[in-house]
This record gives sequence, C-alpha cells and structure tokens, in this order.
Amino acid sequence: MDRRKLLRLLATAGAAPLLAPLAHAAGPENWQTEFNAAGAPWKLGFATPPGDLPLTPATVRGRFPDALRGSLYRIGPAGHDLGGERYHHWFDGDGMTQRFLIEGSEVRHQGRYVATAKRTSELRAGHRLTEGFGTIIAGVEPPESPDSINVANTSLLPLSGELLALWEGGSATRLDPRTLDTLGLKTWRADLAGLPFSAHPKVDPDGTVWNFGVGASQGLLVLYELAPDGALRRADAVPVPDLPMVHDFAVTDRHLVFLMPPLVYDAQRKQAGASFLDAHVWRPELGMRVLVVDKKDWKKRQTLALPAGFLFHLGNAWSEEAADGTVIHVDYVRSNTAASVFTTNREVMRARRVRCAEPHLTVATLNLGSGRATQTTLPLEAEFPRIDPRRVGLRHRRVVHATQVAQDRPGFAAIAVTDVESGSSQCFVYGQQAMVEEHVFVPDGAGAGWVLGTVLDFAQKKTVLSCFAADRLGDGPVAQATLPYSLPLGLHGVFVSA
Repeated sequence: MDRRKLLRLLATAGAAPLLAPLAHAAGPENWQTEFNAAGAPWKLGFATPPGDLPLTPATVRGRFPDALRGSLYRIGPAGHDLGGERYHHWFDGDGMTQRFLIEGSEVRHQGRYVATAKRTSELRAGHRLTEGFGTIIAGVEPPESPDSINVANTSLLPLSGELLALWEGGSATRLDPRTLDTLGLKTWRADLAGLPFSAHPKVDPDGTVWNFGVGASQGLLVLYELAPDGALRRADAVPVPDLPMVHDFAVTDRHLVFLMPPLVYDAQRKQAGASFLDAHVWRPELGMRVLVVDKKDWKKRQTLALPAGFLFHLGNAWSEEAADGTVIHVDYVRSNTAASVFTTNREVMRARRVRCAEPHLTVATLNLGSGRATQTTLPLEAEFPRIDPRRVGLRHRRVVHATQVAQDRPGFAAIAVTDVESGSSQCFVYGQQAMVEEHVFVPDGAGAGWVLGTVLDFAQKKTVLSCFAADRLGDGPVAQATLPYSLPLGLHGVFVSA
C-alpha cells in the first residue's frame, strides 16, 4: 500500500474510535458533588481554576542561577468541570499552560487556558458537548473529528518561535510563547491535517525533531521527522498488528524505539458505548513488544520481546556496537499492570485515593543481533523521567525523576537524580503535604547543571518552584519561588532560555 493510502487510513483511524455510537453514558452518581464534599486536602490539585491567571510576582527565597534566566513552561489538565458536570478522568481536562518567567531574584507567573475549538464552543454552550478520553457524557453528539475533542493538555514543544501544546490523538496547537495566546492548529502538510501528533517528541542534539502518532482502530503508527526550523522532512505510516496505547518513545543516534505494552484497542467495546480508554483491553499474553525502527530507512524494523508490563514514560536510549551486533540500552518507568490509568487517575476526579501497582525505574537491554531483550528493575519508585537534553539519543547516566509514592494521597513526595548504570541515587524529600510534579534538567555550560520543577504545597495552598544543583540534590533547593496561589497539578514542561 502506498504512503498516501496509508495516511488516509490513518486519518480514518484517528476518528473511527471516537465516532462510534454512544450506547450508554456514565452512571447516575454525581462526581462533581462527590468531589465538592470530599475532605481530602490534596484535592486542590484537581480543582478547576475559574479563568486565566494574569502575570503575578512570586515570593523568592535565594537567587535562581543565570543559566535559568528564561521561562519554564508547563501544561496539564485544568478544566475538569463545566455546568455541574465533572469529568471522570484526570486526562480529560481542558489544557492550561503555565509560564514561570525567571530573572535571578525575581519570578513571575501567568497561566492561560488553551483556547481550543472544543473549549471555546463548550464555554459558549455552558456545558460539555462531547466525550473525553475516559468519560462518556450523556446526550452529546459523537465528535466530528479527533480535533473536535482535542484538549491540548499533555506536553509542550518550542519550535520555530512558537510553543506547541500537544495532545495524544490530534493536531498540535500553536501558542504565542510570550502571551500564551492560542494561534490555531499546526498543519505541516495538507494530507497530515488532523492526524495524531503525540505528546512526547524527541529532539536530537542537532535539533532534529522526531515524533509519532497512534491510529488505534487501523493499527497504524505514523512517524514524523522535522528539521530544526520546524519544516517537515518526512511523514509516513507504519502498520503494527495489535497496536496498543503508546504514550512515549525514545531515540538513539540511529533508531526509534517503541515499548508497546499489551493494552490493546478493541473496536467492539467502543461500538458498545465504552469510552476510548475503556475500549482498551489488557492482553498480557502479548508481552511487552519492542519495536525498533531505523531512523534513515523506516522500512527496516525489528521487534523484540520483554515481559508484560505497562508504562507511560521513557527516559532515554543509546546504542553501542557489540561482537554480535548493535545493542540498545533504554530506561523507562514500568508498572506490572495498567491499573493506574483505569483506576488511580480516574478516582482522583472524585477526590478518592486508590493505590495500584507502583511504577519503578527499569533499564532494558535490546540486542538487535541476537533478537534478545532483558531488563533490570531498580528498587526506586519513579515517574516523569527527564535527562540532560544534550544527551538525547546518546549515552547518559543521570535521570531526574519523581520518587517516593505517597501512602495517603496520589503522587510523589520527593525528587531524585539516579545513575542508571550504578543504581546510586540521591533525593530531596519535599514532605508529606507536597505533591511533586515533573522536574527538568537545565544545562549550565560544562558544570553539573540544575534541576528545576514545581510542587503543590496543599497545606499552604500554594505552588512552589524550586531549583537544585544537579550534583547536590540532597542539599535542598538553592532558590525557591512561592506563588500566592495554587495551580492544578500538571503533566509536562520545558525550559526555554531567555
């Protein structure tokens, strides 16, 4: 099948899971009422800001290093309820972008909802008009296309003077990086309009951008290669049998690496009225398939096998030559099952804490010559892994990640830097009344670099931005900026120097 036919099929695949008839809606329980009545103080992280947040100064302790002069952008689900109807999954909320403008001893913050077509039309109507990733809304019409339910709430990519707000199932959304104004959808080529452009692109040290998109119902994986200036170099579709839910991937200097958990889309479930999430089935007999694609020739592909498990995020991958061929090393955050996406991330929408299998930092070795894959799980609870951006696709050792799963609330209590080769780790514990968000690594010339990130202090009802020396994380923050208010818990972010 030629490329254009595959891309047309992928466009159908993007819409088909979402255009199925709605056979039933969510149960009669009122999640908004339950959330409002709950006494859990941490529910603040899942509350809905009533509107945009103007540029506001933070209270700064210490001084942020010169290497951090610039902006930390973060994004996540924030619009969780509308017209008395609350979403039933954290990932469904309308996206809100946060900007922390850092200038030494001064930090200012602004936050704006992404004005997607979905959010604009629903605000005008005063109620939800379409379903979400994990929520069926009674009485709504099926969406016209994936972008009609695009919430632009997962990640951000600075590219060619713009800031792209990314989702899983549709187009990237263009933002002005200074004002956070929404500028419209990004289309690289007419036949790619509306195709999924996923939330975790990888940027090579030379600036080349790689990404993918999942067309679940047709078993098609679309691949993208962009030049450093944002121009499209290549896009094509690759057939993958039993294509699962894939959120992230990794690159080496020569390969694209996809870890594919056995969480597979079932069209019959969707046709019976399930949400897109609930149309997926856990099939552990498939194991964790690993798809390795040659960067230069996407027709050169190899599949390896790891034990069944689930993941959201990868840290990094790199390759070396051995006597029997190429060996790829890749680190990722692994759980035994996918229960978290079905239960933990759903029940927080009514302020309930439900624990599932905890994620752990895991290092896999893929021998392309023998076709054998092995892995080692480190005794470290982990999520949101990030590395030095200069080492993407190259040999690395340090991974920054959240750690220490909290017992009585969702999320993590500490941030860590772990050496994935030796297993040694240093961490800073924020405390039992703080919910740790993703922290990023910011280089500083030839120095050790800095770790920069946010936490929600739900005791103070404030969000705090902290900076650590990457080689002395355990010493605590060298600077902190405390906002006079709290922000909803977000997902991913990126630092852009001034």
